[in-house]
Amino acid sequence: MSAPSSLPPAQGENPVAENEGLAVDTGLKPAGPTPSSSRFQVDLVAEAAGAADKTLASGDKDAPAPEGSEPAAGGEEAKGRFRVVNFVDPSGASPPEAVPAEGFQNGDTVMSEGSLHSSTGGQHHYHYDTHTNTYYLRTFGHNTIDAVPNIDFYRQTAAPLGDKLIRPTLSELHDELDKEPFEDGFANGDELTPAEEAAAKEASEPKGAVKFGWIKGVLVSSQPTLWSDIFDILRALASWLPYFLSCVIVLMATVVTTITGLSTSAIATNGFVRGGGAYYLISRSLGPEFGGSIGLIFAFANAVAVAMYVVGFAETVVELLSVDCIMTDEINDIRIVGTITVILLLGISVAGMEWEAKAQIFLLVVLITAIFNYFIGSFIPLQSKESQGFFGYDSGIMMENMGPDFRGTESFFSVFAIFFPAATGILAGANISGDLSDPQLAIPRGTLLAILITGIVYLGVAISTGSCIVRDATGNDNDTHSAQIMANCTDAACKFGYDFSSCKSDKGLYNCRYGLQNDFQVMSIVSGFGPIITAGIFSATLSSALASLVSAPKVFQALCKDNIYPGLEMFAKGYGKNNEPLRGYILTFCIALAFILIAQLNVIAPIISNFFLASYALINFSVFHASLANSPGWRPSFKYYNMWVSLAGAVLCCVVMFVINWWAALMTNVIVMGLYIYVSYKKPDVNWGSSTQALTYHQALTHSLHLSSVEDHIKNFRPQCLVMTGYPNSRPALLHLVHAFTKNVGLMICGHGSRRPNFKELSNDQTRYQRWLMKNETKAFYTPVFAEDIREGTQYLLQAAGLGRLRPNTLVIGFKNDWKDGDMMNVETYIQMIHDAFDYQYGAVVLRLKEGLDVSHISEQDDLLSSQEKTSGMKDVVVSIDMKDSDGDSSKPSSKATSQFLGPTEKSPQMLNVADQRLLDASQLFKRKQGKGTVDVWWLFDDGGLTLLIPYLLTNKKKWNDCKIRVFIGGKINRIDHDRRAMATLLSKFRIDFSDINVLGDINTKPKKENVTAFEEMIEPYRLKEDDMEQDTAEALKASEPWRITDNELELYRAKTNRQIRLNELLKEHSSTANLIVMSMPLARKGAVSSALYMSWLETLSKDLPPLLLVRGNHQSVLTFYS
Repeated sequence: MSAPSSLPPAQGENPVAENEGLAVDTGLKPAGPTPSSSRFQVDLVAEAAGAADKTLASGDKDAPAPEGSEPAAGGEEAKGRFRVVNFVDPSGASPPEAVPAEGFQNGDTVMSEGSLHSSTGGQHHYHYDTHTNTYYLRTFGHNTIDAVPNIDFYRQTAAPLGDKLIRPTLSELHDELDKEPFEDGFANGDELTPAEEAAAKEASEPKGAVKFGWIKGVLVSSQPTLWSDIFDILRALASWLPYFLSCVIVLMATVVTTITGLSTSAIATNGFVRGGGAYYLISRSLGPEFGGSIGLIFAFANAVAVAMYVVGFAETVVELLSVDCIMTDEINDIRIVGTITVILLLGISVAGMEWEAKAQIFLLVVLITAIFNYFIGSFIPLQSKESQGFFGYDSGIMMENMGPDFRGTESFFSVFAIFFPAATGILAGANISGDLSDPQLAIPRGTLLAILITGIVYLGVAISTGSCIVRDATGNDNDTHSAQIMANCTDAACKFGYDFSSCKSDKGLYNCRYGLQNDFQVMSIVSGFGPIITAGIFSATLSSALASLVSAPKVFQALCKDNIYPGLEMFAKGYGKNNEPLRGYILTFCIALAFILIAQLNVIAPIISNFFLASYALINFSVFHASLANSPGWRPSFKYYNMWVSLAGAVLCCVVMFVINWWAALMTNVIVMGLYIYVSYKKPDVNWGSSTQALTYHQALTHSLHLSSVEDHIKNFRPQCLVMTGYPNSRPALLHLVHAFTKNVGLMICGHGSRRPNFKELSNDQTRYQRWLMKNETKAFYTPVFAEDIREGTQYLLQAAGLGRLRPNTLVIGFKNDWKDGDMMNVETYIQMIHDAFDYQYGAVVLRLKEGLDVSHISEQDDLLSSQEKTSGMKDVVVSIDMKDSDGDSSKPSSKATSQFLGPTEKSPQMLNVADQRLLDASQLFKRKQGKGTVDVWWLFDDGGLTLLIPYLLTNKKKWNDCKIRVFIGGKINRIDHDRRAMATLLSKFRIDFSDINVLGDINTKPKKENVTAFEEMIEPYRLKEDDMEQDTAEALKASEPWRITDNELELYRAKTNRQIRLNELLKEHSSTANLIVMSMPLARKGAVSSALYMSWLETLSKDLPPLLLVRGNHQSVLTFYS
């Protein structure tokens, strides 16, 4: 309850009843605290019209009506209203002034103009009338910037069921109010990307499109296809096999189709289904590789299936007309009838889905009539039909047909191979998923019901034919026998007075014309009216042909829309209100016509059946795979599936493929794998959230956790590098060299410390540059962090980069070429960054190219983004390199210079100077194949072996395998041979090939005087010279400029300084022609050696040399000679 009001009603204000929800004060300031300092209780008010009137009547009738107010609305208008109840401060303090009438904003609640008044019950109720553009009657969620849950927020694009809405971004709700929210109708004013616009255009449905329910769309389409050969195949089934084996075959086929139907239902109910049928289901589940390969062969199989069904129809027509109406010969007559038929079917298809659906319904009615006609006729035996083998239901016939009667090469599996293709039409309804009003409801219901009805009818017809028709009959009414002969007759026909042994020979040869084994029209003999069976055969074949003629273009159109195979985009275009694939119809017609003209489909039929089975196998595997991946996005509303049953279904489909025809199964697998490899190689730019991605994540997470539970071993050590590249394309040479020895070996993370505090831009950078790395086939991760300077960013990355055992162990940076020209505090930061690496037990690697590394100021550098990779709202991307990273080459234009990344075909008109051209050429040095040469390893200090491991890994790569390793070590002049043999023994134990070992006995020789002088001149500006000033002044200067070199440290490390000068002389003498120098990096004791002195050592050691890699491991062994 709210506290009582401490103020009476304003003077002149008539008291208003507490329940008067529609009365509003005019121009009066309300009592009570402001909404900004109060809490609100929002209660739904849903009064009926009568109650509202009663409420008004209970108030003061003399109260003036507010301006702009309207009479109370009816009950419907009163629904969804809200009462905002203000709780007065319980302390009883005087409330502040009321809120101005022009409105205010409280948190995320936007309150519009309205009046507030005090109730007679002592509580302050703020009533806002929607008729006066006020607050309290607004629907919750419409009076706040923060949006309530809405299905339109979750649409991918402008989908068929509604337009996509853009929910307020977190920045709009959380950031400072520096911009108008919902600018241009989009969050932050963002526009759709070209890919999103294309998808929206594709998804948008024209008005007036014809949509079908589950009966008309799925059941009617699938049922005739499943009954396509019911009259021919079941006759053969009952004639060759005993009952139980016939039922086993039917049940086996039903089990396979049922499992596939359950899997199809699960996938179809795991989100909105667009057009494309089997292709759409597989591609969105397993990804474009499997989807693209299956989609193409599935569409082709449906196109050829049109020819198969039409030829079956034409053969029946020619057989009926062969008595007295032969046009040319049998084969050409089939071609003529087939061509005319497929043209008529094409006309029905092109007329639209509505006409196709009407034709399917008519053909289904004819087919059902034919089936009923057969069952009715089986109960009406006629004496005129007995000579043809039909005697009605009889236990003797049933028992005789219980045994198998294989003739020729038939077997159980050969009969199964004949029967199963009749069950491959279960996806006929799902293939037109784009024309279904509710695919998620229609596909499960229609498909599973069609399978159930088909299984029951197949079992019924198989049992019926085997119970009333004998296998062999002559058709001669005179083949009767006398009572004397009857005693020796054992056939089932004997009890009816017939002896059909005259058409059987003792050698097992048969020349009977009638019976289950011989007469293809036996179903017509059994039926009540024979021509209806013929009509049923016609309707079954024509309906199946029509379903396939519609399915193939629909699937092919969906495949072409996804642009999986370049060059097929022309078939993606649709026409009319249903987006009909007219071009696909023409293509399917041409394929079907070509196979009809062949007129001999016995060879191609097994391949087509295997194409269908491959599709069904992958649908089953998709469900297993998605369940195994355990992705939160796998939430099918159809619950009657099991991952292991689906896996069993996939295995069964593969087994059936080989049972039907082993060579066709092999050919199908080869074709699918070939298409899979092609699509994988092309890498289509699509992301459908497939279960392959989910399983990859699941496995990566599982393996990462497993790695974390096992201690590292020396034999498994691999350099895992944190490379401070800045933007990855800013220092290509550094990127390429590290990638050369980490590719397929170790982890590589491109680190970047950015000063930009905009975390959204930082996230966008991470996405963009990761795509750039993938596009350039660089196996690395880009990880930017917000930091004040490069050292701070490196510290963050040294601590947090990586996951579990997949963490960096080596810091790689570029040499700071511009250190003498810039602020020396940057040198202090740079050197401290190396110290931090050692503090965190990292190895450290520094790369120096005499031309430099940073190419960010050159606009002709590698293009960063393709037009597809530009993020929302980006035009011509201009990225500012806003921070000097690890090498910060400011000897060139400032690293803060703007850098525009051009597309692949764009070129900058500006001409490069000589230095920039050399820099650009040097940046691609390690991307090229290295010619014959050497990698010189100056392994002067034992750091655990990293200095030796990196060149070994490098020379194992294809681009570096022509280079030989030369090893340089320090030693004594009188023990050179001994030191060489000792190193050779060590390298052989490490199993590292080398071309030469050089022992340097003169490292400690004094360097040349001119080089010492040059070093002293270089460090002169950075010396503290504390002997020339007061101690306090010197200490203050050292504190403010810690990089300065003291006289004491210079004298203390004189020998080490001379060693760096001498090593540079030896490097120029021995390795001036090397492709790459890998050298032990000198260490400087932290707190004892100033940054300027350490930097001077590195500068002196590495100047005027080929590419130099300074390496220092963390002094933990990374090489071992133990097994």
